[in-house]
Amino acid sequence: MIKIQLSKEDYVFDIQGLCKAFYPSRQIKIATESWKSGSEIDFGQITDDETLFIRIFLGDSSVEVEVLSKEKKFQEKDLADAKDRKIYKNILKRCIYRVLHQVSGKELPWGTLTGVRPSKLPMEHLELGESRENIERYMKEQYYCSKDKISLGYEIAKKELDILRAIDYKNGYSLYIGIPFCPTRCLYCSFPSFPLEQFKKYVKDYLHALYKEIEFASRNLWAKKLTSIYIGGGTPTTLEAADLRNLIQKIKHSFPMDHVVEFTVEAGRPDTITFEKLQVLKEEGITRISINPQTMNQDTLNHIGRKHTVEEVVKGFELARSAGHDNINMDLIMGLPGEKTEQVKKTLDWVEKLAPESLTVHSLVVKRAARLNMQLDKENYCMVGDTSEMMDITEKFAKKHGYEPYYMYRQKNATGSSNDSQENIGYAKPGMESIYNIIIMEEKQSILALGAGASTKIMLPEGAKKLERIENVKNVVEYINRINEMIDRKKEAVERYPFVLGK
Repeated sequence: MIKIQLSKEDYVFDIQGLCKAFYPSRQIKIATESWKSGSEIDFGQITDDETLFIRIFLGDSSVEVEVLSKEKKFQEKDLADAKDRKIYKNILKRCIYRVLHQVSGKELPWGTLTGVRPSKLPMEHLELGESRENIERYMKEQYYCSKDKISLGYEIAKKELDILRAIDYKNGYSLYIGIPFCPTRCLYCSFPSFPLEQFKKYVKDYLHALYKEIEFASRNLWAKKLTSIYIGGGTPTTLEAADLRNLIQKIKHSFPMDHVVEFTVEAGRPDTITFEKLQVLKEEGITRISINPQTMNQDTLNHIGRKHTVEEVVKGFELARSAGHDNINMDLIMGLPGEKTEQVKKTLDWVEKLAPESLTVHSLVVKRAARLNMQLDKENYCMVGDTSEMMDITEKFAKKHGYEPYYMYRQKNATGSSNDSQENIGYAKPGMESIYNIIIMEEKQSILALGAGASTKIMLPEGAKKLERIENVKNVVEYINRINEMIDRKKEAVERYPFVLGK
């Protein structure tokens, strides 16, 4: 248990996130109570060795952090001007970090950074023309990041910026189309996903509603050039080949394609792949597909609810090659139930044989919506191994086989014994990087998102808040019934931001 007492209700999420990084398995309780700097703490409140009591004083010109474990007290204090919230927050987090480092003996690889996009900081400084030396010094002094993570963040930010500049990203936007149907719902999944067996009767009506939203968006939105298109889900290849072709043609006929440099379709579930569908994708000009096994161990596939075999993954990949696809991504998840390093190595042996152009490696994240969250403690096969070691194995594999990291993000609630160090990393052979993945992670371009569960992100001009989101409802039936409302939400956005969205 960690009990936190704040002098006022501010920076709560930042404080909680940093404490959780040091103590991922402990429950955190936060209370806001007025107290003065320098007042004594009652050691009687600490009842056992597993309880920490933290008091944080947020003054107008200083911050003070006191941490009590049983019969021990640690304290850090620093000057900070409350008028500058960004600097004030960073000073506060450094104080908390130093104290918790003393208490726990731990060092966090990402230091005080608790956000999901650690490469954004070096990216911002690269855009200002700063040297690598200055950026690395800044990351170490201001955020206490480790040497390895600083180097990783810099290298990825440099590659991302080079790719973005080559496509004139500032004058473009990207398009996301959501197909929320899947053969089955995976045990760990928290995305909008509806089993096809149960929801198949809604597919035609869903596509009809989606086409209506596409027609509105193509007539009324976006003065900028379309850069990339991504059809995701769910699993888009749950659609029949004819429906898949009609959808792609609808997109191509509705939006100007002159400046599109990448068109991706997720074929994530191997049990949805047929040669006919793969031919459709190739004939319609799809430049990149993703076939996502997550693991190549059959027992794990069975446990997590992916009702396909390892053989189907191999067959689907070989069919994609025979259909002419030459830019294939494979997604893997580290830390799946029951998996140890031996299983990861087996999966990587298969990846070596198949030789995809890119590889996206995720640390397992158990979110509230995932059924796995309710089962982790029930059975032995759900015990999670050392995700950190698994990620190290994949990093060495990628380097050995010519894959370079090109985008990265972190998620809260990662599993494993060293979850603060974990990030999801996209690796690719040079020249085969996913532009859409970079755009969505670095938030450098507006994304028009259509379909159930889709979230449009509007990048606003400098001086305004960073971005505006326009959410669509997640439920398939609700989306069909309320499609006019989804369109109206975008109409209102056009009125609010005519120079960003309007033609």
